[in-house]
Amino acid sequence: MAQQEQQDRLVGKITHYFGRINVGIIELSDTLRVGDTIHIKGPTTDLTQTIASMQLEHETVQEAIAGQAIGIKVDERVREGDEVFAVESS
Repeated sequence: MAQQEQQDRLVGKITHYFGRINVGIIELSDTLRVGDTIHIKGPTTDLTQTIASMQLEHETVQEAIAGQAIGIKVDERVREGDEVFAVESS
């Protein structure tokens, strides 16, 4: 059985992290949707998770596009400057 190869597509960068509520703010450079699996990577960050919900200006949205800044709940601490990739199977 052939193993699927994963390819990550850069979709944005972490611009802020709210530690008390575990929310990361992502400045998007590409489209992102609820249900997408993301990989957040930085010098001390390596986190993969599925987006359960996201907010744009305190409103819950299903999809966000390049140029928007969204907030998502993260499973671990993320840091400003961490890159956010969409995990895609080929």
